[in-house]
Amino acid sequence: MKVVLDTNIILGSISPFSKYRLVMDRFEKGDYILCLSTDIMLEYEEKLVENFNPAVAELFTGGLLLKKNVEFTKVFFNWRLIYPDMDDNKFVDCAIAANVHYLVTNDRDYNVLKNIEFPKITMLKMEEFMELLEQMP
Repeated sequence: MKVVLDTNIILGSISPFSKYRLVMDRFEKGDYILCLSTDIMLEYEEKLVENFNPAVAELFTGGLLLKKNVEFTKVFFNWRLIYPDMDDNKFVDCAIAANVHYLVTNDRDYNVLKNIEFPKITMLKMEEFMELLEQMP
């Protein structure tokens, strides 16, 4: 299973004490492939520094570079499907380019994608993604 995780999902699941920790635990176990672009990595780093500290940001992003279940994706086309926050388009563009199964986000700005027929992106909220992970062996 290939996914793109919005930054809010990373921030919500990175702490070992988070009720959403399953998302990171299953990633560490290799249960899904995390698709990334350079722009996504830079945003992860920026927001981890803001919300935690530079050491956490460096350890997390550096660790991603070593994981076998991380797929780096080159985005050659910008679809510009989300307008309230144009910065969110990097996740949508990566999801399309990587042909992921799911784009996981709790951001309501992505709801516009539900009305777009092409390209079709399947979105899940954090809770829905966790239910899916819990069903996996």
